[in-house]
Amino acid sequence: MTNRAHNFNPGPAALPLEVLKEVQEELLDFKGSGMSILEHSHRGKDYEAVHNQAQALFAELLGLTPDYKVVFLGGGASTQFYMVPQNLITGGKKADYVNTGSWAEKAIKEAKKFGDVALAHDVKASGGYTYIPTQDQLKLRPDAVYLHITTNNTIEGTQYHAFPQAPAGVPLVADMSSDFLWRKFDPRPFGLIYAGAQKNLGPAGVTALIIRQDLAAKFVEGLPTMCNLKKHMDENSLYNTPPVFAIYVTAKVLEWIKRHGGLEAMEKRNLEKAKLLYDTIDAHPAYFKCPVRKDSRSMMNVVWRLPNEQLEEKFVKESKAAGLVGLKGHRSVGGLRASIYNAVPHASVKALVDFMTDFMKKNG
Repeated sequence: MTNRAHNFNPGPAALPLEVLKEVQEELLDFKGSGMSILEHSHRGKDYEAVHNQAQALFAELLGLTPDYKVVFLGGGASTQFYMVPQNLITGGKKADYVNTGSWAEKAIKEAKKFGDVALAHDVKASGGYTYIPTQDQLKLRPDAVYLHITTNNTIEGTQYHAFPQAPAGVPLVADMSSDFLWRKFDPRPFGLIYAGAQKNLGPAGVTALIIRQDLAAKFVEGLPTMCNLKKHMDENSLYNTPPVFAIYVTAKVLEWIKRHGGLEAMEKRNLEKAKLLYDTIDAHPAYFKCPVRKDSRSMMNVVWRLPNEQLEEKFVKESKAAGLVGLKGHRSVGGLRASIYNAVPHASVKALVDFMTDFMKKNG
């Protein structure tokens, strides 16, 4: 296939070509059933196998112990901005949040509707979302039910490279939407992880949650059924019809990760891609400017600016014509952004840096 674009979209984002081909081959007839997976009952054995396989692959790749439950829900990660605090701090209990970007800010706004929410650190107050705070910058409460972080900031291009340590007995809760499974990490400090699939896991339509049983024991009772995370855990994400097709494709992406060396291999290739792009930016500081502090740079979403907005507009237009798509920065911050998730091949990043170098020579 020769007409594939170099896809740097931030989400929905690139999917592995191998996975897309598998989906294409199975689309009309799923495993000899005479039906597409799109037509299968979510209560049937054929889909049940897909569902269970996706959960098992998450557990295997992350090294989860049996006290974690994998849950699939619709509504995107934004739905978890309110469901998580609704289930955990309704009634005046406390939660600490670290504000490191636009999505963290939205999560904080929702959480404040349900309980006592304090900012452990507010990066915005320092003049802009350009860094991840260090441990000694955090103000943490020992009686908080959880400490919430956004591990990667898709818009601003910042990322945690070492997770904060919460007070004893306080679990981490994390929105990992844009960097989940980019590398291996220790899940044990996390009581709950949630991630919209459409960035680094699969297609839009499903959110994966990893919930530890001891934190689930603290969920409040009496919530509307569809807002009750414990109910979704107990029903194995099948209380209502789950996003079947999105889970099916996500399972195939998880298989692809496993087949290509697991999370250790993903980290190696992701670091190589990011180094290639950041080295190009840093080699020409008078032309390419990354606003993010070097120790906080994202390996998933690389942001930079050109000398003026007119050049940025020209860059976006010409790069798209050259088959490099999705490079316009988020409307709230402008500039340029390349999302280089797991499924973005090294060749695409090489094509981008070659284009950047050529563009600079012609427009310097």
